[in-house]
Amino acid sequence: MERLVRAHDEGVRRYQSPLREQSASRTRQAIVTAAHELFTAQGYAATSLADIAAAAGVARPTAFAAFGSKPALLRQVLDQALAGDDEPIPIAQRPWFQPVWQAWTPAAALDADAGVCTLINSRAARIFEVVRRAADQAPDIAELWDTLLRNRRAGARMVTEHAASLGPLAAGLDTDHATDILWIFNDPAHYDTLVARCGWPEPRYTSWLSSQIRHALLPAESSTNHGLPPDAGGASGHAVYHPRGRTNGGLPFATTAFRELTASAVTVVTRPRR
Repeated sequence: MERLVRAHDEGVRRYQSPLREQSASRTRQAIVTAAHELFTAQGYAATSLADIAAAAGVARPTAFAAFGSKPALLRQVLDQALAGDDEPIPIAQRPWFQPVWQAWTPAAALDADAGVCTLINSRAARIFEVVRRAADQAPDIAELWDTLLRNRRAGARMVTEHAASLGPLAAGLDTDHATDILWIFNDPAHYDTLVARCGWPEPRYTSWLSSQIRHALLPAESSTNHGLPPDAGGASGHAVYHPRGRTNGGLPFATTAFRELTASAVTVVTRPRR
């Protein structure tokens, strides 16, 4: 009898309804989208699960059943803003990150990283600010904020160490100091200020970020050389990787997403919590 019950239970667990799964996925996505819009528009504390459920067109128990709590929903909103999707694919395996690994000079690696940061900041800068502000009032969100800081610095170190493996950093600059600098320049608040508030086009922001981190991290003779083939960027040979499909020199740049927050976080740095 026990064997029959177990077999029955296993049979039930194996049953899957594609239509039901698609419907549940659409519902979850509607909730995440509504939460992102409300959190960024009116703040975390002022937004209730009931507000989010109403905006998503579902009942409050449905929103609760999908995520369990408002902090858990905020984590999902943040994760999806960083990734652009909910696929559990580590950053190092994402197509959009491959130009960093494929670079053959430190300058080219930092250029590629500037494009990566533009892509992530365009999706996540505002929700990062939501988390930063909420961390002052909610201990569980403060823990999330601290995790973001640690993970993003780990991402900065990943890029810095890779750049250093391709060639020398600036004189007297070790990887710890270089990581600190890259972490600061990749702050999404810079994107929010320059692009969202000052109206900079994204390519201008990407070019600015690339030039700043090359100037800060590389020897003078390397900071102005992108390490690209002579015909890759037109007459100058210079090109900056841009996340909206192509670079300003014609090099392709894939625009899939970012996921893993722990060892694989990308270098979008945040401001210390006040």
